[in-house]
Amino acid sequence: MPRPYGFTYEQRTDGSVVITHQGRAAGTLRGARAAKFLTEVESGDAQLVMARWTGAYKHGNERSARNHPRNRR
Repeated sequence: MPRPYGFTYEQRTDGSVVITHQGRAAGTLRGARAAKFLTEVESGDAQLVMARWTGAYKHGNERSARNHPRNRR
Protein backbone atom coordinates (compact mmCIF):
# COMPACT_ATOMS: atom_id res chain seq x y z
CA MET A 1 0.00 0.00 0.00
CA PRO A 2 1.46 3.41 -0.91
CA ARG A 3 2.12 5.95 1.81
CA PRO A 4 -0.52 8.68 2.19
CA TYR A 5 0.39 12.15 0.94
CA GLY A 6 -1.23 15.51 0.25
CA PHE A 7 -2.62 16.08 3.75
CA THR A 8 -2.24 19.37 5.60
CA TYR A 9 -3.81 20.73 8.74
CA GLU A 10 -4.50 24.18 10.10
CA GLN A 11 -4.99 25.01 13.76
CA ARG A 12 -7.46 27.88 14.12
CA THR A 13 -7.66 30.47 16.88
CA ASP A 14 -10.83 28.92 18.34
CA GLY A 15 -8.94 25.67 18.99
CA SER A 16 -10.41 23.70 16.11
CA VAL A 17 -8.27 21.88 13.55
CA VAL A 18 -9.15 21.66 9.86
CA ILE A 19 -7.58 18.79 7.91
CA THR A 20 -7.37 19.14 4.13
CA HIS A 21 -6.41 16.62 1.48
CA GLN A 22 -5.06 18.05 -1.76
CA GLY A 23 -6.68 21.41 -1.06
CA ARG A 24 -10.14 20.09 -0.15
CA ALA A 25 -11.53 19.93 3.38
CA ALA A 26 -11.42 16.36 4.71
CA GLY A 27 -12.43 16.93 8.32
CA THR A 28 -12.77 19.36 11.21
CA LEU A 29 -11.88 18.48 14.78
CA ARG A 30 -12.92 20.45 17.84
CA GLY A 31 -12.32 20.32 21.57
CA ALA A 32 -10.67 17.27 23.12
CA ARG A 33 -10.44 15.45 19.78
CA ALA A 34 -8.47 18.36 18.28
CA ALA A 35 -6.06 18.35 21.22
CA LYS A 36 -5.56 14.59 20.98
CA PHE A 37 -4.99 14.87 17.22
CA LEU A 38 -2.35 17.58 17.67
CA THR A 39 -0.36 15.53 20.18
CA GLU A 40 -0.53 12.49 17.91
CA VAL A 41 0.57 14.45 14.82
CA GLU A 42 3.60 15.85 16.64
CA SER A 43 4.73 12.44 17.86
CA GLY A 44 4.29 10.33 14.71
CA ASP A 45 4.17 10.36 10.93
CA ALA A 46 1.92 13.35 10.22
CA GLN A 47 0.64 12.13 6.83
CA LEU A 48 -0.31 8.73 8.19
CA VAL A 49 -1.99 10.22 11.26
CA MET A 50 -4.07 12.63 9.16
CA ALA A 51 -5.09 9.85 6.78
CA ARG A 52 -6.21 7.70 9.69
CA TRP A 53 -8.15 10.49 11.41
CA THR A 54 -10.02 11.44 8.23
CA GLY A 55 -10.64 7.91 7.04
CA ALA A 56 -9.14 8.79 3.65
CA TYR A 57 -6.79 5.86 3.26
CA LYS A 58 -6.84 2.69 1.20
CA HIS A 59 -8.66 -0.35 2.56
CA GLY A 60 -7.04 -3.03 0.41
CA ASN A 61 -9.98 -3.85 -1.86
CA GLU A 62 -9.18 -1.39 -4.63
CA ARG A 63 -7.66 -3.97 -6.96
CA SER A 64 -10.65 -6.30 -6.79
CA ALA A 65 -13.07 -3.39 -7.22
CA ARG A 66 -11.19 -2.17 -10.28
CA ASN A 67 -11.53 -5.58 -11.92
CA HIS A 68 -15.27 -5.86 -11.30
CA PRO A 69 -17.26 -5.87 -14.59
CA ARG A 70 -19.27 -2.85 -13.49
CA ASN A 71 -16.10 -0.76 -13.14
CA ARG A 72 -14.38 -1.74 -16.38
CA ARG A 73 -14.17 0.90 -19.07
